[in-house]
Amino acid sequence: MEETIKDPPTSAVLLDHCHFSQVIFNSVEKFYIPGGDVTCHYTFTQHFIPRRKDWIGIFRVGWKTTREYYTFMWVTLPIDLNNKSAKQQEVQFKAYYLPKDDEYYQFCYVDEDGVVRGASIPFQFRPENEEDILVVTTQGEVEEIEQHNKELCKENQELKDSCVSLQKQNSDMQAELQKKQEELETLQSINKKLELKVKEQKDYWETELLQLKEQNQKMSSENEKMGIRVDQLQAQLSTQEKEMEKLVQGDQDKTEQLEQLKKENDHLFLSLTEQRKDQKKLEQTVEQMKQNETTAMKKQQELMDENFDLSKRLSENKIICNALKREKERLEGENDLLKRENSRLLSYMGLDFNSLPYQVPTSDEGGARQNPGLAYGNPYSGTEQMEITPRQYQLVTTETSTKTFE
Repeated sequence: MEETIKDPPTSAVLLDHCHFSQVIFNSVEKFYIPGGDVTCHYTFTQHFIPRRKDWIGIFRVGWKTTREYYTFMWVTLPIDLNNKSAKQQEVQFKAYYLPKDDEYYQFCYVDEDGVVRGASIPFQFRPENEEDILVVTTQGEVEEIEQHNKELCKENQELKDSCVSLQKQNSDMQAELQKKQEELETLQSINKKLELKVKEQKDYWETELLQLKEQNQKMSSENEKMGIRVDQLQAQLSTQEKEMEKLVQGDQDKTEQLEQLKKENDHLFLSLTEQRKDQKKLEQTVEQMKQNETTAMKKQQELMDENFDLSKRLSENKIICNALKREKERLEGENDLLKRENSRLLSYMGLDFNSLPYQVPTSDEGGARQNPGLAYGNPYSGTEQMEITPRQYQLVTTETSTKTFE
């Protein structure tokens, strides 16, 4: 057996597991003349696909595994298998590597897994005029030849049976391949439908996401307006508190002045007893002081009434402020719900909220500091005035009436 630099892939697969009908050898001679190159012609069947490490070997008849090759040649891969001429191939064995005896040999096509895919008829390497030589054989040699012929006939019958089995197996495989192709077409149709459905669902999600972004922007604008209105009300409340403090301080001053007048009045009455001569003058003075006292009392009453009105207005403003704060908390709750829904949709679509082109600002330059925990910043940091809805005004008026009644 010829030694090579790189041995081909072989296996210990028995003949029962080989597929001899996938490669067909053509124009195989009964014998080849020693000393000359041998060209092996072969054809690929319709469903056979050659691979890079396939090879054709010369085996002595009676071989059992693909490891028993005498010599081999690598197969040349065709460029286009769909071309009819690409199915017909050939390989040439050099004379130096061919057997030198007159035993029967055959070509075998072996793939890169070491499995036989085709086998030729047996042939010999002998001179052309060997048939003309008279061969004298003994009875034992004749019986041996007959026995050998019987074995060859038996092997030939086994090969025919194997060929029939392989043809049936090939037919079954073709039917199964057709069934698989139909299943593949069905799966491809289902896949196209699913891709179309996924695309439609994706477009729907993108539209819904844009709508949610617009709603978030509207809610942010409303929160800013609400914050501006609350800031204005707080500023008004602070101004009214300062005015109230001034009025209270003025009332205290008037009360002290009234006390001082009372003291002076008592002093005048004492002086009237001691100074009878000036009684008339003192009586006039007393009368004038009484008038001043009456005027002061009226002013004090007016100040007390004004103080009561301011207190009432302050209570009403506080109630309005509380109602606006509750409205603000409700809007912040709705804002948080929209934010969580937005985050859920973004997470479901595999997007990152921080990578969106629109990001809600976390600070308002030129305004008050915002709470970093709010999704859309501090709603009290703006400068615009927010209008009070009729429902809010009715609620505030009801609460004010209740507070006044209490």
